[in-house]
Amino acid sequence: MQIVKQVFLRIGMTVVLMAVLGFGGWTWIALTYNYSDGERAGYVQKLSRKGWICKTWEGELALVNLPGAMPEIFHFSVRDDAVAKRIQDSVGKRVALSYEQHIGIPTTCFGDTQYFVVDIKVVE
Repeated sequence: MQIVKQVFLRIGMTVVLMAVLGFGGWTWIALTYNYSDGERAGYVQKLSRKGWICKTWEGELALVNLPGAMPEIFHFSVRDDAVAKRIQDSVGKRVALSYEQHIGIPTTCFGDTQYFVVDIKVVE
């Protein structure tokens, strides 16, 4: 009977370990490889740090196409505090945000969106 308990304990521990390693591996792959990258230009209208446990920078960029038209809103996340500081310093100015899109991130602990801003340029 004792041997059966030990076998079930080892099988259970192996299953838990494999699940943790699988989750960690999937998260690493989703954050390392990007699905797409590009640049969006507009006016940053919001940037805030939010979250209960995992604090992330979340923002909105108003994409203006034609004068007088309703702007499209581009929601983005920022992982780097230095980039977030540069975005905060340029709120209200026309900017171009360089971003990477990461699909399949298993939790919102890394950001609320798929779009992670990696650089910013002020457009004159």
